[in-house]
Amino acid sequence: MNEFVRIVLGTAPEQSGVATLLLSRPPTNALTRQMYREISIAANELGERADVAAVILYGGHEIFCAGDDVPELRTLDAEETAAADHALQRCIEAVAAIPKPTVAAITGYALGSGMNLALAADWRVSGDNVKFGATEILAGLAPRGDGGMRLAGTIGTSKAKELVFSGRFVGAQEALDLGLIDDMVAPDHVYDAALAWARRFVEHPVDVLAAAKASVTWPAHRPTDRMVDRP
Repeated sequence: MNEFVRIVLGTAPEQSGVATLLLSRPPTNALTRQMYREISIAANELGERADVAAVILYGGHEIFCAGDDVPELRTLDAEETAAADHALQRCIEAVAAIPKPTVAAITGYALGSGMNLALAADWRVSGDNVKFGATEILAGLAPRGDGGMRLAGTIGTSKAKELVFSGRFVGAQEALDLGLIDDMVAPDHVYDAALAWARRFVEHPVDVLAAAKASVTWPAHRPTDRMVDRP
């Protein structure tokens, strides 16, 4: 049984067909090797469930994900670090590969690998007080799990490099302008807005949704095909 990651199926009629992949490692949902594995397991299960048509990725009311657990990373030797990097890669790719519409409901902070996790969803909804950032460089690290490439595929190479090289925080309005998020709402309405977004697709057959998503999704290892700077 997973300790920090759960699948929650709504019981209300308006939640029918929508599942939540819930991160629950207070206070910041910092990602550990165990969380990488648990997210991968949950994402794979969601992909196989016939009773789930859409998925919300959520870190709770306070914070989405503050990135990797850097103190844990600093305890790893070279072999363990390589294994952790591979586990993170699989985790992000598992979320991106869920063959159903996915919406990240982002509260508080989405930093480093936490932002990468959010970018693995098809769409992102955030509160107007959220902070984003490719903050790895502030800890003396580079983005992991193809985070820099996924960011560049979302907002363009030049803008991505500026964020990755500086590690600066990005407010919600700038995130919306850059294309990091698709909708900005009041902080208390983030989950409900993500649910409304996901509900738009639940009437379609699950297999058709999977085929539709595959038809517009670039292969995981070809992000450079869409890395063009926006005007």
